[in-house]
Amino acid sequence: MKAADRPIQRPAEARLLALDARGELRHLPRHRFVELLRPGDLVIGNDAATLPASLQGTHLRSGRPIEVRLAGRRSLAVDDVHDFSAVVFGEGDHRTRTEDRPAPPPLREGDLLALGTLYATVTGLLGHPRLVGLHFHGTPDGIWAGLARHGKPVQYAHLEQPLKLWDVWTSIAGAPVAFEPPSAGFALDWQGLRALRERGARFATLTHAAGLSSTGDPALDARLPFDEPYFVPAATAAAIEQARAGGGRVVAIGTTVVRALEHAASRHMGCVPPGQGLATQKIGPTTRLQVVDVLLSGTHEPGTSHYELLRAFTDDAALLRADAALEREQYRTHEFGDSVWIEQRIALKTWRRTPQQIAAMA
Repeated sequence: MKAADRPIQRPAEARLLALDARGELRHLPRHRFVELLRPGDLVIGNDAATLPASLQGTHLRSGRPIEVRLAGRRSLAVDDVHDFSAVVFGEGDHRTRTEDRPAPPPLREGDLLALGTLYATVTGLLGHPRLVGLHFHGTPDGIWAGLARHGKPVQYAHLEQPLKLWDVWTSIAGAPVAFEPPSAGFALDWQGLRALRERGARFATLTHAAGLSSTGDPALDARLPFDEPYFVPAATAAAIEQARAGGGRVVAIGTTVVRALEHAASRHMGCVPPGQGLATQKIGPTTRLQVVDVLLSGTHEPGTSHYELLRAFTDDAALLRADAALEREQYRTHEFGDSVWIEQRIALKTWRRTPQQIAAMA
């Protein structure tokens, strides 16, 4: 695979590798993913808008420059913007690979950081020298204004051109709660949503605070994904039950949608209730998916938390064939890259389906 190095959400040449429930591969232009839908399917997207979560500033005790990348908070409440977890780097910017960024000055509880017009106090180390709790000073309105004025989208070295906020907002973006874009949603546009309805499928949304995809440190990367708050609207919860009752599939646009739905279902005997939650789980090959049947996602490299989630949908042999095809055909990776469509293998899903539903999926 090769890195997508231009911030274009829906390039005409975007491609899709589809891996169906029998393990067979198919190459398509990405805009034709709607052709893989069936009447009665429910497609769910993450409508989180992306925060300008990267802040340059100064560690006041040492006087040294730092970069703070906000990484998590406990809820999606609009006024809950005082306390965050964050990954902190030393001087530099996105033009240096994250893995090569210098460490910040030694941080300790009580340290004050100046981040543009914002000030934040380190409330503690979170099990790693670069992962800290931060408390921002000021009113919620003042904090929002400071983030808007001084923050930038989190960015990595494969993209040389500085990102603008509109580059990382999907066409369905709503509340600004994500720390990196729920980039699988870049495949969506209004024409595609209209085509989806014309095929007899339905569309719904949830809100999930997508977190950082990389910290540059292997030990810290192993802890990804961090805890992420989400909200499932009542209309989406009802649409899921209707789709399942009618034998339709639940199609997740992105790994964040999978994580939110499966976390909600794990707490309520396989049902997805409306309301808020905090996704704390990792999804991998031993996970029994209770809600999601199909995933539309970006391309992911083995060893990442996103790739581990793919292993819940199909077996390793099928993923190896898909990896080889992605490499052979030079699919583009990262957030502005190409996409994969992965259907849960029939053998993995029969434990939770009725014979009528299994026959409808065949």
